[in-house]
Amino acid sequence: MANLKLIDIKKSYGKTEVIHGLDLEVLDGEFCVLVGPSGCGKSTLLRMIAGLEAITEGSILINDEKVNDISAAKRGLAMVFQSYALYPHMTVRQNLAFGLENLKLDKDDIEQRITKAANQLRMEDYLKRRPGQLSGGQRQRVAIGRAIVREPSIYLFDEPLSNLDAELRVATRVELKALHARLGNTMIYVTHDQVEAMTMADKIVVMHDGIIEQTGSPLDLYNKPANLFVAGFIGSPKMNFLDSSLLPEDIKKLAPKGASTFGIRPEHLKIQDQNALPLEVRSVEQLGSDSYLYGVTIDKQEISIKLNNQTSIKGGESIKVGFNQSNTHWFNEKGVSL
Repeated sequence: MANLKLIDIKKSYGKTEVIHGLDLEVLDGEFCVLVGPSGCGKSTLLRMIAGLEAITEGSILINDEKVNDISAAKRGLAMVFQSYALYPHMTVRQNLAFGLENLKLDKDDIEQRITKAANQLRMEDYLKRRPGQLSGGQRQRVAIGRAIVREPSIYLFDEPLSNLDAELRVATRVELKALHARLGNTMIYVTHDQVEAMTMADKIVVMHDGIIEQTGSPLDLYNKPANLFVAGFIGSPKMNFLDSSLLPEDIKKLAPKGASTFGIRPEHLKIQDQNALPLEVRSVEQLGSDSYLYGVTIDKQEISIKLNNQTSIKGGESIKVGFNQSNTHWFNEKGVSL
């Protein structure tokens, strides 16, 4: 196991800087998720940690040892890719053994590691199959198994579930979290899916345009977003944002000094008359246990509502929605949380 420190990390391609002086610490045994939209620099950062991409400036420390000039093979890390990267002509067992054989490990040691990984990932039944005979979920298990047998100090995951269907993603997500609990190793996981981040992470790092917008536990980021970007990115459906100057007077009086934008999550809105916003409902989605209402305020600002029940409300109706003051978020004109 190991901890990781990134100190003033910068990455440039020619004159274009894509990572801008980034600092981060991942503690021993943490499950840290790097999350952000496509192009924010999270996969580039992961590849620099792995040693697959050179840094332009800064320091990478593993267990307080600087590894900038240490090759990927000697950093004691293992990476699981989105594409599985399995050898199609080899059996599962051969795929698991290949890297270990290149390290000249003893045959008995290799066999013990394969058996242990197969048991942990419940893939004993298909060790003799080739990747083409496996489902997407089974192939992803093999890719994870190939990392496990190396017994690395840190596991790196680059969007490993993005090729799986929705149901399998949920199941594999649960398995990965359970695997982390069993292994206890440090894991750094890249995704653009904030639901994955919220459900798996001990620590979430929200990235945007090559910088870290906020770092914290899932509930820290959900309850106390640092700015408009984090508030809009963390949470599903995303937070509603309204121009505070256009709010009704009974809501506007709740605003702190300097407030420019009012934020409220769809799940924190309820149908009521006090502290209320009048809305015209445009459409309704009934999901059985939940209902989603999409509407506009009298000044045509869009707003969504999540109700934890079924509803008889239909598109075209006028309603009023309110909230508890403790669930409100306010942001200044620069988008910083107040």
